Amino acid sequence: MSKELNDTILKAFRGEETDYTPVWFMRQAGRSQPEYRKLKEKYSLFEITHQPELCAYVTRLPVEQYGVDAAILYKDIMSPLPAIGVDVEIKKGIGPVIHNPVKNKADIAKLGTIEPEVDVPYVLDTIRLLTREQLNVPLIGFSGAPFTLASYMIEGGPSKNYNKTKSLMYSDPEAWFMLMDKLADMTITYVRSQIAAGARAIQIFDSWVGALNETDYRAFIKPVMERIFNELQPEGVPLILFGVGARHLAGQWDDLPIDVLGLDWRMSITEAREMGITKPLQGNLDPSILLSDWSVIEERTKQILDEGRQHPAHIFNLGHGVTPDISPETLKRLTHLIHDYSKL
Repeated sequence: MSKELNDTILKAFRGEETDYTPVWFMRQAGRSQPEYRKLKEKYSLFEITHQPELCAYVTRLPVEQYGVDAAILYKDIMSPLPAIGVDVEIKKGIGPVIHNPVKNKADIAKLGTIEPEVDVPYVLDTIRLLTREQLNVPLIGFSGAPFTLASYMIEGGPSKNYNKTKSLMYSDPEAWFMLMDKLADMTITYVRSQIAAGARAIQIFDSWVGALNETDYRAFIKPVMERIFNELQPEGVPLILFGVGARHLAGQWDDLPIDVLGLDWRMSITEAREMGITKPLQGNLDPSILLSDWSVIEERTKQILDEGRQHPAHIFNLGHGVTPDISPETLKRLTHLIHDYSKL
């Protein structure tokens, strides 16, 4: 490490008191930054992530520009899937498209395993480059959760209703749990390799699991999530879980062996605390608010900070990712507001 590490966010992740509320933004790397848009004229997402120097540059840019308290590795949740035999393409304006969707047990049986040093060495090289030479804040690694990955693999791409995914889950539970186990094995191996390379915290994105009701979550998803987090806990880094539209699952998540619970904007910090959730919370400004007047942004941000300060640990974030139309200048100003206001 070439610079002294600012570990404020790691303390907050562990539930310790901090001098100010730390902040990072989901999808802070790329999206709205002009330097990134220029790169995207030449390179695709996969091409950027396959070049460690370039990927490290994109990852550290928001740390340098905004002054946030953590970097999040620039990559996609699809990154490890080709290694296990998933033919995935990121299509502009659509998102991930799977050319060999999973339909049955035979398709699941064909899926392989991941060897990170062989299959995704560029991801690990990027992490090493950032953590050993370039960053003065912790690097957050991440992975998609089995349900969210499975939803793409079964639907063939993004979905509004997840009908095919739910159909497989309900009609063939044996195949479903077989797929969950394969994806759990991949996630555990992939995350461990990121930690070994230098990631200081891990976020698991179960972005679309809010499509399930609580009963089905408990039956079809919770066991695999317990296994993933139980196997990762001995690695000794904070583990964060986040999903969208999942406020009805917050109680189930609180039971999991995670360190930090990420909230989207549909549930306030106060509501989560009133439910009895005591874990450190991360969130949860609606990204759309960042397209409003500064007076609105300031008021909503202070409200979240006030709620967060009533309890020992809060990490400020958005309720979902930065959108391309959000100004980098707004994110920089927001970071300064969070730091300054929470020091009072």
